[in-house]
Amino acid sequence: MKRYALTLLPLALGLALAVALQAGLAPNPILYARADAGTLLWLTGLAASLLWAGGLALWTLAARRAAEARTREQAASAEAHRRFVRRLDHELKNPLTAIRAGLANVAALPGDAALASVRAQVDRLARLTGDLRKLAELEAQPLEEEKVDLGELLGELAAAAEERPDAAERRLHLTLPQAPWPLPHVLGDRDLLFLALHNLLDNACKYSRPGDTVEIRAFEDGAWVAVEVADTGPGIAEEDLPHLGEELYRGRAPSGVEGSGLGLALVRAIIARHGGTVTIRSRLGRGTAVTLRFPVAR
Repeated sequence: MKRYALTLLPLALGLALAVALQAGLAPNPILYARADAGTLLWLTGLAASLLWAGGLALWTLAARRAAEARTREQAASAEAHRRFVRRLDHELKNPLTAIRAGLANVAALPGDAALASVRAQVDRLARLTGDLRKLAELEAQPLEEEKVDLGELLGELAAAAEERPDAAERRLHLTLPQAPWPLPHVLGDRDLLFLALHNLLDNACKYSRPGDTVEIRAFEDGAWVAVEVADTGPGIAEEDLPHLGEELYRGRAPSGVEGSGLGLALVRAIIARHGGTVTIRSRLGRGTAVTLRFPVAR
């Protein structure tokens, strides 16, 4: 309220000077447009007060909206943190329960079987903590930028996928442009780009079924290079799509398929650090296509 009261100061000053002139305390000449100096002064004061009040109102409105936006961002961040903690609790609870059961059954089960079960869950926890560490490091570590040949990188990934034990269960195709020129290079950290693309291809292979097709496609699109990993697997439910890439979020995956829920989160973090974008399209029963876009190296 004090700020708004101050906006009346020019009006009060103009009125005071007008009264002084009209009372004969000072010469009061007639000015243009039939307005004496006193009238002109209080009108000027009124205009200044109105302008000041309008500017203050706009500033207050902008400050209020900025505060509301900060509040919404803080609430969204807090909710995301709560979701992350709940998911982390869920992800840790299952293997820890299995480890406890395995240790309790050591005496009843053959030693090798019990230890194998415990070892598998310990390995799962190790992968989970390792991926969490990678995510944390991505936010702070500097990128080792170099020109990266994505065509060469994708060729290495496709060759590695063909060596998987279950490679014979699916058809894998790699399509790279050759004419009129090959895929342009992108600027970035080759190891991180390899990790992001490996995670995508690993997901496509892991969730595909016997007889499914996995395709890796890359093409130049103006100032961007697009890489798409697509499959004819079971697809993703529409309600899960907005949450893919959130830490530890796991959709309604086919039973028996294990994952930490951090693979796509790593992909999104890596691509964001390289100034790129991630787009996911999917249809239940038809398959999924994930498209990455990177700026072309100049």
